[in-house]
Amino acid sequence: MPENQSHVVRITRPVTIPDRKRLSRYQQVPDLGPRILFFSGGNALRETCRQLIRYTFNTIHLVTPFDSGGSSAKLREAFAMLSVGDLRNRLMALADPGVLGNQDIYHLFAHRFPDDESPVDLLLELERMIAGEHRLVAVVADPMRKVIRNHLRFFREAMPETFDLRGASIGNLILTGGYLNNDRSVETVSFMFSRLVEVRGLVRPTINADAHLAVTLADGSEIVGQHLITGKNGIGQITKPIRSVRLVSDLDEPQVTTLTASPSIREQIDDAEMIVYPIGSFYSSLISNLLIGGIGQSVAGNPAPKLFIPNTGVDPEMLGLSVAEAVEQLLVFLQRDQSTVIPNDRLLNYVLVDSRNGSYPTGLDLDAIAQMNVEVVDTSLVSSESAPRLDPALLAQALVSLA
Repeated sequence: MPENQSHVVRITRPVTIPDRKRLSRYQQVPDLGPRILFFSGGNALRETCRQLIRYTFNTIHLVTPFDSGGSSAKLREAFAMLSVGDLRNRLMALADPGVLGNQDIYHLFAHRFPDDESPVDLLLELERMIAGEHRLVAVVADPMRKVIRNHLRFFREAMPETFDLRGASIGNLILTGGYLNNDRSVETVSFMFSRLVEVRGLVRPTINADAHLAVTLADGSEIVGQHLITGKNGIGQITKPIRSVRLVSDLDEPQVTTLTASPSIREQIDDAEMIVYPIGSFYSSLISNLLIGGIGQSVAGNPAPKLFIPNTGVDPEMLGLSVAEAVEQLLVFLQRDQSTVIPNDRLLNYVLVDSRNGSYPTGLDLDAIAQMNVEVVDTSLVSSESAPRLDPALLAQALVSLA
């Protein structure tokens, strides 16, 4: 074989879940832990992330940037930008809790302005943060305090006079200021904050674009906006099964838009040692990431194992959709990005479930999953303390054992 020619082979190994030896080895040297990539968003994976950093500092998180409710909606309308809420959540979930001062930063990023104060009082509170006089900023040590104050100052200077600060997430304001101050480079601001709080992994939005999620229901009605699809803050309610999902350019005049993943995002997928389609809202947190051009192609090009973790409990977005049908939908969206139909095992290999202790209200149908040439890994994922939800510690151990 010529010296510069490589050859790809697939090696299989027996796996015990949990693999105590493997877990012990990685716990001693998490810097050498596996590169596990997640397509996700929202809060469903937060506690699992906190468990994962016990074993690996090399996880990769491609998070959805399409949130259209709450604090994110106001920022997106004011600055025509992506949502940074899921980015903030995941950065904080992966921040090393042992680093001095990180808890102070976490409390600041999680803080929201109250909904019942006057615009004048809220602006004064923001000004106190910029001056470093606010109690939540004053306790943060330099250089992070200086960075936070600079980004909040830049946000204040760019903020429209009519901007409504009620309910605003301080973490979102800080990240938005950094985003605007770095020529709208979300990778730059994510990298900078990752270094400052020692994030044990890599977090990036799947794409840096001002776009939105839209679905068509079984009765032909349409819902535009992720916050309405998920029913965020009690707003919106899916009453019929979702039949199709797409990305659109605008909430008010929703025209279908085509987006393509950047080379850097595709490179992260190429380098992953395992690809995971994890728990979370099925369409708005998982499938939305797969609507971006090039994502499915990169997944297919990586020979690493691919794993789907269905939700336990009720996911409103899976109304009328069994776990087997969710597997089928996942494959459909991954196939759409291919130039021709390819074998399923290049897109998905395993479905991780706990049929004994887990609650799957829509049904599992394990035989139907097997007929799609996808193997079911049925193991203990739910503890008495976590039931009916997956136990974050058990899930993290299973993932590291399989990687």
